Amino acid sequence: MSQEFIIEIAERTIYYTAVISAPVLITGLIVGLFVSIFQTVSNIREMTLTFIPKITSVMLVLLVALPWMMNKFIEYFNYLMNIMAALR
Repeated sequence: MSQEFIIEIAERTIYYTAVISAPVLITGLIVGLFVSIFQTVSNIREMTLTFIPKITSVMLVLLVALPWMMNKFIEYFNYLMNIMAALR
């Protein structure tokens, strides 16, 4: 096992982690931003108002994107298994 090999595995791990988590994180960010703008415009000072829209939108995105996320995870798992088989 060389350093380049370990660095490649670490790069792929970080890449797949970012790609798989991006839809959920971006959705939470956008919904939180819109709710915060709404709170600012309407002078509502309730801190817990952002939780319900965020949770609802994140669950909806998870429901829609879960098959794609699982395909990406399986792709990464197959990559790791092929590397482990090549090491033998």
